[in-house]
Amino acid sequence: MRNSSRAASYRRKVLGGVARSLVLISALPLAATAASAQAQSPTALPKADFDYAGWDAYLGGSDSSQYSSLTQIDKDNVNQLQVAWTYEAGDGQPPQFNPIVANGMMYVLASDGKIAALDPATGKEIWKSETTGRFSARGINYWQSKDGKERRLIALNDGLLRAIDARTGKYIDNFSVDLRQALPEGSVVPGRPLMTNNPGRIFEDTIIISLPAGAYDYPSSPADIQAYDVRTGALKWTFNVVPRVGEFGSDTWPEKDREKFGGVHNWSESTLDPELGIIYIPTGTARYDFYGGNRPGNNLFANSLVALDARTGKRIWHFQTVHHDLWDFDMPNAPKLMTITKDGKKIPVVVAASKQGFIFVFDRRTGEPVWPIEERPVPASDVPGEVASPTQPFPTWPQPFARQSFTEADINPLLPDADKEKLKQLLRESRNEGLFTPPSARGTISMPGHNGGTNWGNTAGDPVNQRFFVVSREIPVLIKLNELPNADAVARAKEKMPNAGPDNYPWTSPVNFLLQSNGMVAIKPPFSFLTAYDMNTGNIMWRVPNGEVTTLEQQGVEGVGAQAPRGGPVATASGLLFVGTATDRTFRARDAATGNILWEYKLDAATEGVPAVYEVGGRQYITIPVGGVGHFANGLGLSEPGSNKYVTFALPAGQR
Repeated sequence: MRNSSRAASYRRKVLGGVARSLVLISALPLAATAASAQAQSPTALPKADFDYAGWDAYLGGSDSSQYSSLTQIDKDNVNQLQVAWTYEAGDGQPPQFNPIVANGMMYVLASDGKIAALDPATGKEIWKSETTGRFSARGINYWQSKDGKERRLIALNDGLLRAIDARTGKYIDNFSVDLRQALPEGSVVPGRPLMTNNPGRIFEDTIIISLPAGAYDYPSSPADIQAYDVRTGALKWTFNVVPRVGEFGSDTWPEKDREKFGGVHNWSESTLDPELGIIYIPTGTARYDFYGGNRPGNNLFANSLVALDARTGKRIWHFQTVHHDLWDFDMPNAPKLMTITKDGKKIPVVVAASKQGFIFVFDRRTGEPVWPIEERPVPASDVPGEVASPTQPFPTWPQPFARQSFTEADINPLLPDADKEKLKQLLRESRNEGLFTPPSARGTISMPGHNGGTNWGNTAGDPVNQRFFVVSREIPVLIKLNELPNADAVARAKEKMPNAGPDNYPWTSPVNFLLQSNGMVAIKPPFSFLTAYDMNTGNIMWRVPNGEVTTLEQQGVEGVGAQAPRGGPVATASGLLFVGTATDRTFRARDAATGNILWEYKLDAATEGVPAVYEVGGRQYITIPVGGVGHFANGLGLSEPGSNKYVTFALPAGQR
């Protein structure tokens, strides 16, 4: 039974006493080391008997590796790849959906709120689901019983957790769960069902899913992590991401109106180690994103990597990567699992990349950092009512993969002269004191910015060669707080969530990505990078611009990196790295050891999702979702995109 864990050969070895909690960040004002959550630290290594040959869950498997052990397509023949089949996905949101393949069917997101089952060798449609409404845009979960008689797709559908018969596309009767029902008593509850693009993870007979925050504003629901029985829909456990009074971490929040605080959502992805029985949840920012005067404290478990017992929801360990976040520097993607060798010792690690451009590496059993992480002083806030954390965590190694400052010397030379002068003036007028300069009424420059660094789907791991690959983008932003009359702010907030509180929302900030008159970002190229790390040493192996901008290519300007790519990489055992980009509409295969391009294919629309790599009848395939103009591509003068579709590549028929 695969159980959406890519684990036909997993031998679950749940280590007794997994979980001395190494809590490295706790209460204000400084970091603190806390006592254990459970009895003792495990010493044995997990068995690395993962099966990477299939693609039966989002990102390949519940371990989120974005890695395939298939080797038919290799460095010598990859340049012979050709389109094997295409499936038109219809109108609506351009596909970001990562297809999954299980028991002879591929499942994709189609048009009109439908899931489609395809023949993965031909793309022929087998059925469309009877569903309507919105699904999680990036993925879905597959589960089957031990005897294989029950096969289900588990998904969030218009805010309801639903089960679909994987053979027919029909709803499973009496399985419909409104995620709002399990919110703590007194919470801010939106008047509409809660949707998220994070598909969640399946462990054994449990679906673990995280709520969205409900609103991009002060009033929002807490985005608790919930676990449900895949057969009955019954709630098994809940982890409160905003601790209730008396729970661990509650002293990092105001005690008054605790039930009114929200956010801290795992909007991106999560990663499961089925062998240890641990799920690793990267969390988001507490609301409001750019002002925290209403929530003094470090605000656990916001901006944290939280390791939970997948059976009980109990915290094993956590690490907070940003205290009292004021920059929307949430943890943006699924961490990767591998076993590295450091100082002659094998260490099973979890590797997480951040929007700030940092790589955080922990022993995944205990949370102990593999390389030291230092608490360093950062600038103070000058906004009335705000108390920024005096320190923030900085990994001493590996080196960051993104630029973390934006000065006049970094202004994009491809901009019109008038834009350059305005940017110079803006930089002189704004606060610009480094990575953690707090937002201000004067205006603050944030770099990489909350849509920079890395994002969902943007990292891949090679657990065999201990490599880690990161797609990143360089997007400085301006955070300028505007004071509103309290009455106006309260009225606006309560219109969204009628039972919201507290009644004090003095500051807001429009999102300003500093896009210029020609549609380009403010910083000089490269606008994006693809970076490879050797995780045994933490050294950067190579770093290259990730793609191009079509409108610049047409002018003979190359080597700039795609502007704000969201395409996720996939590594293979044959030494290839597949990744697509949006603003040049190109799908590429690179040499994973050097970054050199070995093959590329021009698409007629953007590609922003993660490819799926699988095998049918001895033939290896790669499917990539395609559609739309691409993130941050408006204004670049690109031609109208082609239709939404899934494009599948393979070697010529008969070639092995």
